[in-house]
Amino acid sequence: MSRDGGEDTGHPAVDAVLRSLANAARLAPAEQIAEYEAAHQVLQETLAGIDR
Repeated sequence: MSRDGGEDTGHPAVDAVLRSLANAARLAPAEQIAEYEAAHQVLQETLAGIDR
């Protein structure tokens, strides 16, 4: 279990994205977009790395 009470995935990049998304939920909707786009990019890169 992570420090914030959620489950860790065991993959540092994915865990960081999940924490950033949890923090983004506290932002104004207009500010959330950049966080979601950044999270999407990291997850795409992470998945692409797994496929290699």
